[in-house]
Amino acid sequence: MRASGKIFVIGDIHGCLGMLNRLLEKIPWRPGRDELVFLGDYIDRGEDPKGVVDLILDLQKSFPLIHCLKGNHESMLLDYLLGVDRARYLANHGHITLRSYSVDLENPAMENFPEHMDFFRSLKPLIEVDDYYFVHAGFRPGTAIHDQSEEDLFWIREPFLSTPYDFGRKVIFGHTPFMEPLVAKNKIGIDTGAVFGNKLTCIELPDERFYSVKA
Repeated sequence: MRASGKIFVIGDIHGCLGMLNRLLEKIPWRPGRDELVFLGDYIDRGEDPKGVVDLILDLQKSFPLIHCLKGNHESMLLDYLLGVDRARYLANHGHITLRSYSVDLENPAMENFPEHMDFFRSLKPLIEVDDYYFVHAGFRPGTAIHDQSEEDLFWIREPFLSTPYDFGRKVIFGHTPFMEPLVAKNKIGIDTGAVFGNKLTCIELPDERFYSVKA
C-alpha cells in the first residue's frame, strides 16, 4: 500500500451499517485519489453485520484504494467455521452475525458465506505506509513488527496501550473502545464504541483530523 493522496481510517464498525453510511457521507474522502482503510471488526454485536460487509465489498468493486484489516471478530468467525473454539465466538456475540447470514447454529458451514468468504480470508493482519502502521489491536513492545503474533495483532490491550515505546512509525489502531480517540506520541486509537451507543470515528492522515457520527 502506498498513498498518493490522503488516508482515511475508520475504526470498529461491529454491524452498525447506518452509522457507517453516515460517516462515509461526512468524510471528505476522494475515491480514486485517497486511501480508505478499515481497521477490522466489521461484524458481531450490531444490527447488520452482513450489510456492513456488503457495503465494503461494493466500495471495493468501484474504488481500488480501499484496504481492510482483520479484527479479532473476523479471526474468531473463521475459527468458528473451522470448528475451532466455537464457544469463544458465541460468547463474543457471534450469534448475531450467524443470524445475519441465516446460518444454522446446529450445523454451521463455510457454504453459508459464499459471497463473503474470499473477503474474510483476504483481510490483512497489518498494513504499513509512510509514517504509519495500521493494525487492529496493537503491538507487543520490544518485539520486531514482523515477528508479532497474530494473537497480539488482533487482541492485545496491555502493555501496548500504556507503553511509550517507539515502534518506528505511529500506530493507528482500533479494538479497545474509548469515549474519545486516544492520542499519544506513538499511537492513535480510534475505536470509540459505535456499537456501545457512542460514536463511529474516522481519522484523516497526515492531518490527524477526526470525523465521527453518533449512535
